Amino acid sequence: MKERCCICKITFAVCFIASLALIIAGFLLPPMGVIDGSVLTAVGELLLFPSLLYGFRAVELGLDVKFEKGDAALTIKKESNEYQQ
Repeated sequence: MKERCCICKITFAVCFIASLALIIAGFLLPPMGVIDGSVLTAVGELLLFPSLLYGFRAVELGLDVKFEKGDAALTIKKESNEYQQ
């Protein structure tokens, strides 16, 4: 069962481009060459949203999803062969 999720891809692209823009702006604005901790926090939060959306989509498709907070792990896997074509 291969189903596409356009909203997942669009959300990831928008968040990734916004994250890159924040990093570049943080690097070029004074003080030059220093990326502030708030920029790094914002980038981490922006990249969390597509991860949650992919996890939600995987649950919709009946896959097992595992989130871990320590060392930030996200695992999506198939438990059995019933979902394969």
